[in-house]
Amino acid sequence: MTENLTICFEHPDFVVINKPAGISVHKDEQAVGLSEKLAKQLGVEKLWLVHRLDKVTSGLLIFARNQTAAVNFYHLFHEHKVEKTYLALSDKKPKKKQGKIIGDMEKSRGGSWKLCPTKNHPAITQFHSLSLAPNLRLFILQPKTGKTHQLRVAMKSLSSPILGDTRYAGSSADRVYLHAYQLAFVYQGEDFLIRAWPTSGHFWANIDESAIMAISQPK
Repeated sequence: MTENLTICFEHPDFVVINKPAGISVHKDEQAVGLSEKLAKQLGVEKLWLVHRLDKVTSGLLIFARNQTAAVNFYHLFHEHKVEKTYLALSDKKPKKKQGKIIGDMEKSRGGSWKLCPTKNHPAITQFHSLSLAPNLRLFILQPKTGKTHQLRVAMKSLSSPILGDTRYAGSSADRVYLHAYQLAFVYQGEDFLIRAWPTSGHFWANIDESAIMAISQPK
């Protein structure tokens, strides 16, 4: 990771980047490297990572510039006051083209997760889908909860695993085609709507972004 990170939005209290696929943000050596790299790039001493994306997922990632902002964002995410929209591609036909996927999640083999028929503390994902080409479909995913691997498991449950996500039975590809496309939230009384398009993966080409924007407008 030698190139500068792509900054999508800057605010006195936070900064938003477009994270490349393949970079970890979890608590390992690379997570420290990501925060420190961005801090160095911005010429600041420290940044606070306020939410997470899977290593394979690209897209919008927020860093707080101070501890007070970090606490504010913690509450926004914890109370589900940040509306998140993801894009995913699959080469498999789904059981249904739109709707909600609801179910409890439990650990499976090898660090994977699975969706259960019970709904005691369910993962909830709303989705729409659009046909792009023969054997290629775009999914617009809006998670209402924040469970580990939630979207990847949800897509598998539709019989449309994410293209490239071989852990969850997806077809092999140059990357896992899951991208955090949009964040919408209110911070200190001001509305924010931030978007970032994927920067890697040739299967994203020729997608009509205007159609995505119409579907992904905050409710």
